[in-house]
Amino acid sequence: MKPSRLCTSNHFGYLSYAKRLVNRHSENSKLSSLTNVTTLTYSTIEGNNVDSDKETILNFKRIRCSGIRSSELKYAAVFKACASFLALEEGRQIQVDCLKHGLDSDVYVRNTMIHFYGSCKKIIDARKLFDEMRYTSVVSWNTIISAYFRVSWFCESVEYFMKMRDVGIEPDETTFMVVLSVCAELGNLTFGKYVHAQMIEKGLGLTCRLGTALVNMYGKCGALNMASLVFDKMSDHNAWTWNAMIQGLAQHGLARHAIALFEKMKDASIQPNHVTFLAVICACSHAGYVEDGYRFFEEMKNVYGIKPRLTHYGAMVDVLGRAGHLTEAYNFIVNMPIEPDPTVWRTLLSACSVHGASDFDGVGEKVQKKLLELEPRWSGNLVMVANKYAEVCKWEDAAQMRKSMRFKKLKKIAGESCIEVNGLTFRFLSGFDSQAPCVDIYLLLNGLCLNMKINNP
Repeated sequence: MKPSRLCTSNHFGYLSYAKRLVNRHSENSKLSSLTNVTTLTYSTIEGNNVDSDKETILNFKRIRCSGIRSSELKYAAVFKACASFLALEEGRQIQVDCLKHGLDSDVYVRNTMIHFYGSCKKIIDARKLFDEMRYTSVVSWNTIISAYFRVSWFCESVEYFMKMRDVGIEPDETTFMVVLSVCAELGNLTFGKYVHAQMIEKGLGLTCRLGTALVNMYGKCGALNMASLVFDKMSDHNAWTWNAMIQGLAQHGLARHAIALFEKMKDASIQPNHVTFLAVICACSHAGYVEDGYRFFEEMKNVYGIKPRLTHYGAMVDVLGRAGHLTEAYNFIVNMPIEPDPTVWRTLLSACSVHGASDFDGVGEKVQKKLLELEPRWSGNLVMVANKYAEVCKWEDAAQMRKSMRFKKLKKIAGESCIEVNGLTFRFLSGFDSQAPCVDIYLLLNGLCLNMKINNP
């Protein structure tokens, strides 16, 4: 049997047939060639899943035990399999085996190793492997930039993108997609525009993937006119493109526009997914549309058959809490079919702080008790509870919570905000003035506060 026959089986997704061919010809002198292809089968077959990836690793172990020499393609396939289900220990062992055979310097193998460590969020290992490479391709740079993005080291992603340009490596579509996502998370509109200009200069077309990344970046950075312009210019939209535009509108308080766009999405025969419904429910939350929030929540379950996730339940709690329906929100949490996490309870406690005057059923007391049971050592919870006591003049209880924090040696996590000015991002931490212009900023803020008091006595 020729290996090409097995490759054909793999190409059309006949995994079980490919395995039978190998088993039938296990005594063939070309077993090495066949098993190499079979190992790749488990990682490249369409519809890849965790079970097939685990089988890839088991098959690799069987090949190694049989004494068959390894190849670069084989190692690359196994590293991809390890990355898919975060098999860190197995991947480390395979890396040692790869090193012993002197194949770790191959660019393709090294790229998959970096991807593996990045997927496992071992960014220091991924960076070490990248920095040791003598030759790097655009895939190498994309992999390390994506690895930084995966662990939310956004500034490092930007840094390596600039290094990539400095060494003369031309970015491709994947590079721009990742970097635009970084800009979206940083909220850095100036750099996002720079990346967009680079795409235009390079002559890249407005594909669905690039267009979606641009809409997402402009939407999250608050440039909704630009996001809408890119969205309208795109000839091909998928569900994620619509999601990006709806999320941008919802995030910046344009609830009615977000809901109207959601209806257009359905009219265009685009199937909404769980992210779509999360976006429209969040839009209802910001605008106080309780009935619409319930309607979309039920539509998601009953019309589209999408099982609500914890984030959807949390969004509904936010809808009810922001509208002041504290008892209803509490009952909603209690009747949830899945166990609510501390974030859900924290959402309701925040609403109780805002609408404390209408909390006639003592919801706030119940919520803070539950929250302290779940996370007794999380400083944020203790601060919220102490502040809530202070708001209703329960000074002794508030002091007791502060004392408890000191006894447990817990420190409050400083609040942080940032602003972009002329392409530079300035970070501000609560209680810490790291920037020299802060004096001028405070003078301006004091002036604004005085103006507000005069106009709204």
